[in-house]
Amino acid sequence: MDPLNAEDPVTIGPFRLIGRLGVGGMGRVFLARSAGGRTVAVKVVHAELAAQDEFRRRFAREVAALERVGGTGTAPVLGSDTGAELPWVAVGYVPGPSLRSVVGDAFGPLPPDSVRTLASGLARALVHVHAAGLVHRDLKPSNVLLTVDGPKIIDFGIARAVDTVTDGGLTSTGAVVGSPGFMSPEQVRGEKLTPASDVFCLGSVLAYAATGRTPFGGADSGVHATMFRIAHDEPDLTDLAPELSGLIRACLTKDAAGRPTATELVDTLQVTEPWLPADLLARLGRHAALLLETEALATPLPERTAPTDRPDPATPAAPTDPTAPETAPRRPRRRGLTAAVTALTALAVAGAAVLAYTYWPSPGGGTGGPDGKGGNGRGSSASGRPAGIVPAAFLGAWEGVLRGAADAPYETSRIEITQGAAGSRSAVYTHVTGERLCIGRAVLLSATDAELVLGDAEITASVPGRRCTPAARQTLRLRANDVVEWSSGVARSTFQRARTGASVVPAPLLGTWNQVPLGGIAPPDADRWVNRLTVSQGPVGAALVRVEQVYPRTDADGNNTPENVHCTATAVVGGAGPLLVVGPQTRDPDVWDPDCVEDGSTNLRIVRYQDKDRLLVYGMSADGEPGEYQRG
Repeated sequence: MDPLNAEDPVTIGPFRLIGRLGVGGMGRVFLARSAGGRTVAVKVVHAELAAQDEFRRRFAREVAALERVGGTGTAPVLGSDTGAELPWVAVGYVPGPSLRSVVGDAFGPLPPDSVRTLASGLARALVHVHAAGLVHRDLKPSNVLLTVDGPKIIDFGIARAVDTVTDGGLTSTGAVVGSPGFMSPEQVRGEKLTPASDVFCLGSVLAYAATGRTPFGGADSGVHATMFRIAHDEPDLTDLAPELSGLIRACLTKDAAGRPTATELVDTLQVTEPWLPADLLARLGRHAALLLETEALATPLPERTAPTDRPDPATPAAPTDPTAPETAPRRPRRRGLTAAVTALTALAVAGAAVLAYTYWPSPGGGTGGPDGKGGNGRGSSASGRPAGIVPAAFLGAWEGVLRGAADAPYETSRIEITQGAAGSRSAVYTHVTGERLCIGRAVLLSATDAELVLGDAEITASVPGRRCTPAARQTLRLRANDVVEWSSGVARSTFQRARTGASVVPAPLLGTWNQVPLGGIAPPDADRWVNRLTVSQGPVGAALVRVEQVYPRTDADGNNTPENVHCTATAVVGGAGPLLVVGPQTRDPDVWDPDCVEDGSTNLRIVRYQDKDRLLVYGMSADGEPGEYQRG
């Protein structure tokens, strides 16, 4: 970082500038702090670009798209002004070194377990990038930062919204955008780019992380020769660990349609904890300490400070910042993996959004550890605590969203903890995605007043069958009476206390509900159509939802026949937090027709419409309109 010069502003928006981080093709980048003490990177557009109306429109669209990404695996957007004389955007500051500097200069190639976890973290970030309508277009080792909590993708300087008016990977002047050596075949050819392009680039990044070399040759090979090899030749994967070959070769498939999606990668990759070798983690700690010292030396004198009554641009609902003055709301500090990296962890929390993604891979993605064997030891405690080691504050059920939002979850997890001795299976977890529900029991490893750790797990239920693998090591850290921070590997989420016991279903949901016809208009032969849902009382893990459907069978031309199709299915409740989370349907073999279709996981909620309750049923696989039901 370089000091500010006489031409640099003192503040940009509500942010006080500390120093210069660099200059790029789009503009200048400054290190800055909010009034609450949060460290951010502020990117200010060059004047010549700001003078172009089309650039301003595109910049505004991209900032809006980045805000939709939400910071999962990327630096979150914390403020912007796309209408300013010089448009700017502030993103969370990630105080980690780049993958390029770690592999190329400081450490060398990463071990296979670290590469797999790197792949999972980057793929998870790409899921959110692509869902926001973006293609990154420049995924390369220098745009991947490494932190204790996992990798972060940065520099969306040439990212482009998928639906913009420009074509493919071309600029307005027809120049291909991207970095030679880390481009896709379609990018080289100047074709229209899709999310599959980022997956190819991810394969090249992973090959570099595993071998220290680019798979299609470096800068010394010549730009045109490298681009030709990307488009036509097979990758050079010499020295690649055999266990990584399938993953990387799949990403580097020439045909974009043949590559796995980012979602498929997330579902099949297993993560490890710690995700980096111990000596590299120690280097990250020293790197963070140096950054902190540099920031302190670069802090402007009092006369350069911004007014302290400026609002913090961070989202009001975000946790408070550990670096804020005592007069500001305090943010809980996340614990690091080791004492050596405490400084990095605290700053990473302030500078980057929390990763929240699954740790249960699909079949073929690896297995959990061996079944833990432990006794059901009981004993008294000198402190008067009930038999076992679990503090009372941890007892009960906790639920959180691993993917999506609280009111639109795509993936949830629930952990119910009972009293028990170390080594006992005292925790039952329930994990729900759009396609499956997994229930298992985890071994209690340790518990203090602030932290509880779960180890080896065994699967006790899988819907559909044989689709689940045991959960990895899980840690719960108490943050408030009704809030814990959950982590597993590089995954993080905030869990809230949830209902437990034999009656978890809220009373308003109970009973029989009939689907409201689309648009309120009954279909022809309305008496032949039935879509009924019955919700019963019971505990999480029980099949409390029953679905009955009847509709006319159609012929090859789509015309109704006199015969009806009859379908009946049940679904297991997997969560009882603010929403009732329900796993995929399981057919009733006694009332099931070959034309019936089993739906995936859903969540249920009640709304009021014309002074009456309506039950809304949302799918958890993708955005869409809910099914709407009224009492039968």
